[in-house]
Amino acid sequence: MPEEGLAWLPREEQLTDDEVRRLIRIGVSMLGITEVRFTGGEPLLRRGLLDIVRDAASLTPRPQLMLTSNGIGLERLAVPLREAGLDRINVSLDTLDPERFQALTRRDRFADVMLGLTAANAAGLTPVKINTVLMRGINDDEAPALMRFALANGYQLRFIEQMPLDAQHRWDRHTMVTADEILAALQEFDLQPDSVSRGTAPAETWLVPGHLDAAGNPARVGVIGSVTRPFCGDCDRTRLTADGQVRNCLFATDESDLRKLLRAGASDDQIAEAWVIAMRGKRAGHGIDDPSFLQPARPMSAIGG
Repeated sequence: MPEEGLAWLPREEQLTDDEVRRLIRIGVSMLGITEVRFTGGEPLLRRGLLDIVRDAASLTPRPQLMLTSNGIGLERLAVPLREAGLDRINVSLDTLDPERFQALTRRDRFADVMLGLTAANAAGLTPVKINTVLMRGINDDEAPALMRFALANGYQLRFIEQMPLDAQHRWDRHTMVTADEILAALQEFDLQPDSVSRGTAPAETWLVPGHLDAAGNPARVGVIGSVTRPFCGDCDRTRLTADGQVRNCLFATDESDLRKLLRAGASDDQIAEAWVIAMRGKRAGHGIDDPSFLQPARPMSAIGG
């Protein structure tokens, strides 16, 4: 979290709950979307979240519903989210040191995140996944400890290479902790290649011998090497921002405005067509290694993972 915080999006620029519901319905019923992830920002702050999840779960065909959260407030909402139809959850956690947590997040809420993880597991939002970004000189010494913590609690840990999506625009590939370095830091766990194909999922996964997850399945750890091991050719994700913009790539510099169509009275068919056109413009790769690469103006918090 930048020291100065982040700018809040004016409420009138945000999609209303009804607009979010309509776009999810169009995506699922007309465009073949099979998985919906609520992210942010922080989705638990949205007052209408439970109703949005409930409506999405009632669609036919029913999509898989996931949510990515910072974990604050999850202790209270885990059961209601599960009852509304949420299937799984990811919680962002970069450290097990409460003081380091406070320095990174600008919040003294480490204990709340721990309670949220426990509540999510108990509510059946499994496998509970922990998203961790290792940063050189900040928390790159914690990989083994985070791994032991996840294994002890039945969580699935996913390490993510730091991407050029920081609000400060200070990302430097040369100081990024790479996928290879992450795996080297986990040598003591004797990781084995996972025979299950990852399909279009972003994480490469490895089995952790001698350990099971909360559901009794072989324990796994994932690494998302967005920078050094790009998976652009398999990516099938479409991103819809809180203000109604379609992004066909996490690193896109152009967006397509569905909010304008919604508020101009466009039909479902017209909105679906605009969404398809937006996705047809997706580039073959994100181009981070190209000298002409430009970091998107929006930080990750305004795009959604």
